Amino acid sequence: MVYRDIKAECYQGNLLLPAYKLIDLTFGNVSVADHDRAVFAIKPSGVDYTSLMESDIVVVDFEGQIVDGTLRPSSDTSTHRRLYQAFTGVRSIVHTHSRNAVAFAQAGTGLPCLGTTHADYFYGEVPVTRSMTPEETGSDYEWETGNVIVERFQQLDPMQICAVLVRNHGPFVWGPNAAKAVENAYALEIAAEMALKTLQLNPHAQSISQALLDKHFLRKHGSDAYYGQAR
Repeated sequence: MVYRDIKAECYQGNLLLPAYKLIDLTFGNVSVADHDRAVFAIKPSGVDYTSLMESDIVVVDFEGQIVDGTLRPSSDTSTHRRLYQAFTGVRSIVHTHSRNAVAFAQAGTGLPCLGTTHADYFYGEVPVTRSMTPEETGSDYEWETGNVIVERFQQLDPMQICAVLVRNHGPFVWGPNAAKAVENAYALEIAAEMALKTLQLNPHAQSISQALLDKHFLRKHGSDAYYGQAR
């Protein structure tokens, strides 16, 4: 199989979503890109995770054409495609409707960085997009969803903030491979739950200081990172 590598990685990534309790029913998907071949593998639409097979995974090119697979790809395929075109350093994208992150998306507010758990993964607030216009939702909705994400990141680095909350919808998260992208989605959900509880206890809780944000994010990311073991 020409695309067996990315199909296998995509399949394993999708199985992590129910394992981490990041999805309900069939709400969610993982994709894995091969930028050299300008294609990505993605979960088929509406297929239950308990019956999903590696052979079900669909491969789509960056122009939106199916190049491998017999099933209909995820309804979010065009959003993934738009993000791969814009964020060339991203190899895997995860979309979920995880409950705490969705609460922030539905409230129309970014996820504030209130502590070091958040700072270990995201270099500041996880942003929320603007509301989509009737014209955007009424045309190529999923493609336009990708466009509003790209628009929101015009002044942000997607390698430092590897997640976004689509207003009234939910999170899209990404990473260098499927396992890491799902880990980032799990970290986002944990941070969102912690933030909700913090704001219930203290609605005026302040964001983490820049010095502490720098320390926690940069000790795990970048050229001078020292967290974990040497590779």
